Amino acid sequence: MEFNSVLIGSEDPQRLVDYYTRILGEPAMSDGGYSGWALGSGWLTVGPHSEVKGRNREPGRVILNFETTDVPGDFDRFKAAGGTVVREPYGFENVPGALVATFEDPDGNYFQLITPMDPGSGA
Repeated sequence: MEFNSVLIGSEDPQRLVDYYTRILGEPAMSDGGYSGWALGSGWLTVGPHSEVKGRNREPGRVILNFETTDVPGDFDRFKAAGGTVVREPYGFENVPGALVATFEDPDGNYFQLITPMDPGSGA
């Protein structure tokens, strides 16, 4: 089995498409109200969903993680592109060199930039 994608359903998907386009660039796919960005071997897709209304009331329940070797540089780029910062880059005492930065999209969903981590090394 292989992970394929995440679909972010929204009452106002165009607002999310505009936001993620500023952050990630033009979508690789747009069709029938859905837009998607290829990230590594998976996809981030945004589209309408009849059961989603308003902002996410529990943004920490599901957090998307975008792996990058340059958390500070991508953090600055996302912030300059209009990314809504929840938490600036921070590290972990027991994992030297690992960084995380948290953003929020217009629907209140959280996503993070994270340093690549090797599951076998604890980092």
